[in-house]
Amino acid sequence: MTAVREKFRDLHESGTFLMPNPWDVGSARLLAALGFPALATTSSGFAATLGKRDQHVTRDELVAHVAALTAALDIPLNVDAERCFADTAAGIRETVDLLAAAGASGISIEDYDPGAGRLETLEAGAERVAAAAEACARHGIVLTARAENLLYGHDDLDDTVARLRAYRAAGADVVYAPGLRTPAEISRVVAGVDAPVNVLVVTGAPAVPEIASLGVRRISTGGSLAWAAYGALRDAARELLTTGTTEFRSRALREEDLEAAFPA
Repeated sequence: MTAVREKFRDLHESGTFLMPNPWDVGSARLLAALGFPALATTSSGFAATLGKRDQHVTRDELVAHVAALTAALDIPLNVDAERCFADTAAGIRETVDLLAAAGASGISIEDYDPGAGRLETLEAGAERVAAAAEACARHGIVLTARAENLLYGHDDLDDTVARLRAYRAAGADVVYAPGLRTPAEISRVVAGVDAPVNVLVVTGAPAVPEIASLGVRRISTGGSLAWAAYGALRDAARELLTTGTTEFRSRALREEDLEAAFPA
């Protein structure tokens, strides 16, 4: 486990790497077989596998999910731990310990409280990051701190950068502001923080090569691959219902894909 965590940390030292987000063991093994160097969980995609909406998964469910993924992989796994399922520093540290035992190589913590329906203050967010950073350091886990402003209608990029800088100072190894869309926004964050930056690929954002050229260290997909897969399922089922045809089979995985991802 130590070697896998060291590999994940090393990936952040230079260049840009892609870290897509599987939603179950099968999708994780398929992505690993395609050659990605690391993967990350997706809170919304995993919730869908349980028939739930995002932010309604329990900590126990996430820990079991992480243990199942890491048992099936030999590459690092970063965990979307939402707000670490805790209101206190002790609770945050306990969540980190549980995810470490489940095999996580990285953990992210965000500053939005869905129960209260608000962002944490910068000061409170930094205190929470510090608690997570202390626990992550004990396990050699890479900590990513997320500023959620842009996802919840707070478009002040200066505030986003200030939060990320505070979270870096509190001990985060990587910073992340989901919702960046333009080269100017991405460049502003990269220039404004002294830390590796993760960028989420979203509709309207630049393509991966351009994002990489802006100095971003890590690129993730969030729930988009899960929703693309669920969309393909919906379209195939509608075809079956409306026309009775099975043209959707032409877009299915090939036998060689299955053999690579799911060896006997």
